[in-house]
Amino acid sequence: MLQIAVTGKPNVGKSSFFNSATLSEAEVAGYPFTTIDANKAVGHVVSTCPCTQLELTCSPRNSKCVEGKRLIPVELVDVAGLVPGAHEGRGLGNKFLDDMMQAKVLLHIIDASGSTDEEGRPCEAGSHDPLEDINFLQHEIVMWLMSILKKNWNRMVRKVMSEHLDFAKVIAEQFSGIGMALEDVIEAKRIITKDYDKWEDEDIITFLEDLLQRSKPTIIVANKADTPTAAENIKRLQEKYENVIPASAESELALVRAAEAGLISYVSGDSDFDVLDPEKLSSQQLKALEYIREHVLQKYGSTGVQEALNMAVFKVLDMIVVYPVEDEHKYCDQKGNVLPDAILIKKGSKPRDLAYVIHTDIGESFMHAIDAKKGMRVSGDYELEEGDIISIVCR
Repeated sequence: MLQIAVTGKPNVGKSSFFNSATLSEAEVAGYPFTTIDANKAVGHVVSTCPCTQLELTCSPRNSKCVEGKRLIPVELVDVAGLVPGAHEGRGLGNKFLDDMMQAKVLLHIIDASGSTDEEGRPCEAGSHDPLEDINFLQHEIVMWLMSILKKNWNRMVRKVMSEHLDFAKVIAEQFSGIGMALEDVIEAKRIITKDYDKWEDEDIITFLEDLLQRSKPTIIVANKADTPTAAENIKRLQEKYENVIPASAESELALVRAAEAGLISYVSGDSDFDVLDPEKLSSQQLKALEYIREHVLQKYGSTGVQEALNMAVFKVLDMIVVYPVEDEHKYCDQKGNVLPDAILIKKGSKPRDLAYVIHTDIGESFMHAIDAKKGMRVSGDYELEEGDIISIVCR
């Protein structure tokens, strides 16, 4: 399952974001290192299910369908709060950098209100500049990667030169356990024009910064967006960085729990909610819901939690959703389940790639594919599109 890391300083709302996105119960408290283990749970991204267009009743297996919205599972990892110096073992140190690096994309939760200092301690709202927190996370990861490379750097360079090895492949092997792909290493290496045996520490750091951006793209989640001091900070963040999502994790948590209790009608990502029975809610609860509607939903269009997950998968990782079926006429599998599986796959993938994602054996015995919506065979170089329903024909 695709993995997304939720990371950032203590007290910025990481656990609230994680809980609201996964309906999990990671401990929430106002002091550093509340999360002492990397919590993992399943959240979801949302895509339009073809069932509505085709006027079908689907029967999902690996996902859910709610009113024509397909909820596709992804794994979230709630990484314990990092502090400056984590790469040197400060706070909870390297273990959590390692947990973070297993993910395909990072959600960097920051306190947009500026009410937590550089160490994650509560401070007066607006007294800390959240823009300072952006570079801190990258620096900690880069310096941690640097410490891994530097351990054997000279010996590795001598070995590469004496045995005429591929430098990029050797680096990729060193980082293979944390999801650094060879193609990313090759691209990052190109920004350093010196021969690698002449690289100095500054060159290695520049190389690692580029490699990190390629292999572990980051989305900035500007949390606590409903607070008075957040608006200006969010504006500054969006002017400087590309992928910034205003968010209120506590608002999402409140709405999701109210929906679970049957008090409101709400699906994560919605721009509004309906109160189902006002008589069941106290005046205080109704006031809190109205606050969320006015200061979060009407202001930003959503709580930002679902939007952040969707951006991570569909924009940053550039993935689409495809539906494999066995019977292209009835859009079902051999047991009659209609549109049973929603598969996340890289945009630009071909039918054979989909076959391999389903199962290695299916990929190896792949002959051709059929576009079930069009009722026609597609060529081997056909690029899959969002919402395609594909039947794989094997030999």
